[in-house]
Amino acid sequence: VYGRMTGWGQTGSMSKVAGHDLNYIAMTGVLNAMGNAQLPPTPPLHLVGDLGGGAMMLALGIVSALLERSKSGLGQVVDAAICDGTTLLASMYFDMLKKNQWSLNRQANMLDGGAHFYGCYVCADGKYISVGAIEPQFYKLFLQLCEIDDPIFKDQWNRALWPELRRQLELTFLTRSRDQWMEVFDGTDACVAPVLNFEEASRHSYHLERGNFIQEDGMSMPAPAPKFSRTPSVAGSINPVGWATRELLQEIGYSPEQIAELHHSEVI
Repeated sequence: VYGRMTGWGQTGSMSKVAGHDLNYIAMTGVLNAMGNAQLPPTPPLHLVGDLGGGAMMLALGIVSALLERSKSGLGQVVDAAICDGTTLLASMYFDMLKKNQWSLNRQANMLDGGAHFYGCYVCADGKYISVGAIEPQFYKLFLQLCEIDDPIFKDQWNRALWPELRRQLELTFLTRSRDQWMEVFDGTDACVAPVLNFEEASRHSYHLERGNFIQEDGMSMPAPAPKFSRTPSVAGSINPVGWATRELLQEIGYSPEQIAELHHSEVI
C-alpha cells in the first residue's frame, strides 16, 4: 500500500501546481465560511486542511487499504489530496445548504458565530470564554448561571433576535474576568469553557488528569491520542532534521567524513 498526500491530488489540471493549506481550503468553500462577517476569512491555522483533510485522511486511507488487502491480498495507491479531504469534512454544511439550513453569509448561522448561544465572548480581563449552549436544557441552565431573566432570551431560535441577544451577552461577560466566570460555570452542563492559549492548556487540570501532555526536552508536548485500552501508545522522540538521512547513509557504507562533506555542501 502506497500513500501519497498532496494538495491537489495525483491527477487533474492542478496536480502539478504549487500551493499551501490556505489555498487548498479556499477552493472547498470552507475558508469562506470562517471568520468575522465584516473582514476577510480567517485562516484556521493549518488544522483544517493539512492536518484534517490531509494527514488524517491519509492515515484513514492507509488503514482502510490495509484492511481491504487482508481480504483481497492486493495493494493499491491511496491518493490523499488535501483539497479532496477538506471538501469531504464539509459534507454536513453542503447538506445543510441543500436543505436551506445554512446561509452563505459568514456569522449568519448557528455554528459560525451568528448565534448568541454558540461563540466566544471577551471578559473583563480581556480574555475569552466559549459558549456552546445549543440544546434547550443546556441553554436554560446557561441563562440561569448568567442570571439572565429577560424573556426575550426565551426565543432562542429567532434568528432576527440573534444580533441583539449577542450584544446583551457581550455586556454581561464584560462584568467579570474569565476565571471568575469559570468559577460560575465549571463542572456544570451549561457548555461553557475558557479559551486557553497553548501554555495555559498544557497546565489545565483537565489535561493533567487525562495525561494529555508529556515533557519533551523540558517542554510540554501533546501526548499520543486516541487512548487504547489494551495497547497504550508511547510517544516517540523529536529528532533533528536529517537524522534518518544520516543513519541510512551510514547503513549503506558512507563514512562519517563523507556524510559530513555532504552536509557541508548542503546535499543533505
